[in-house]
Amino acid sequence: MQPSLTGVLVPMLLCLMAQAERPRLRGLGITIGKLETGKWNAITDVPGVRVGHTTVVEADDVRTGVTVVLPHAGNLFRDKVPATLVVGNGYGKLVGATQLEELGELESPIALTNTLNVHRVADALLSWMLARPGNEHVRSLNVVVGETNDGHLNDIRGRHVSAQHVEAALANAKSGPVVEGSVGAGTGTRCLGWKGGIGTSSRKVGGHTIGVLVQTNFGGTLRIGGREVSPSDLEPDAEKRRRDDDEHGSCMIVVATDAPLETRNLSRLGKRALAGMAKTGASFSNGSGDYVLVFSTAREPGRVPVANRDMTALFLAVVDATEEAILNSLLAATTVTSRYGEARAIPIAALRRFLATK
Repeated sequence: MQPSLTGVLVPMLLCLMAQAERPRLRGLGITIGKLETGKWNAITDVPGVRVGHTTVVEADDVRTGVTVVLPHAGNLFRDKVPATLVVGNGYGKLVGATQLEELGELESPIALTNTLNVHRVADALLSWMLARPGNEHVRSLNVVVGETNDGHLNDIRGRHVSAQHVEAALANAKSGPVVEGSVGAGTGTRCLGWKGGIGTSSRKVGGHTIGVLVQTNFGGTLRIGGREVSPSDLEPDAEKRRRDDDEHGSCMIVVATDAPLETRNLSRLGKRALAGMAKTGASFSNGSGDYVLVFSTAREPGRVPVANRDMTALFLAVVDATEEAILNSLLAATTVTSRYGEARAIPIAALRRFLATK
């Protein structure tokens, strides 16, 4: 059984059409930091990294999906990559966390979805990995699946992300530009008073690339380029529409780099990504699940790892890329409604006017 046309292709096409009409952060004339971005200003600027989405929109109550990040095109179980996990706040359902921390290796694609769909997605990802050529006799395998809660817009108890949806996301994963906003795992999320979603950005530094992809679903007060932007600054009735739980939520941050980093310095890099999240105005609430999954694609034996004294530039790169990825997720997101409610897209024209004022 293949995913339905309505549940996969139509939402993806609509998202692409809507995204084409919405600028990324740099389209507003705002630049975060001084470092150069990669060609696509995306996590896929790290050579070999691919991203795939499946968006699931059905009837008036299903608004969800899955997003996958693949470090390289080979067999990840046979060709693992150095990786680690940083926990900002651990109120989440992250599958594969302890082995990732213990062994410092990633042996599957990273999948992102909604809270109650984590285990179905993990099972589907496990089946996909076991079916890879060369894995016929594998008896133990650790997949990694993260989540944020899209239950304010989606029938989360229905667990509508199926194995077919996961397989479709893996099949359509590609390098190049990444679709952002209300797509894949970001279909039903909210962020900083507006519609959240998937966002990405990258930085080049010292001959290396840092790429970041985020699934944003957290509260706080939006800051753009250091300037506070409350909902009422853009829409007069926005404060009336805000829910009490807008301050809560979570953020999944995936950081990729081609810099040869040992697990210890990957962890140090991941900690700095949380600083980028803070710069966007995150509240880091008690009920948030804020995680950073960090991996390096540099796997060649004998490569000299980056020394501690050379990490500062990489730290700056991941802070800036994370901040920009989060803002890109909001700017690309389109309004999503369901029988549970509505998450409004940040109004671009009003935002331009606000940013033009002193």
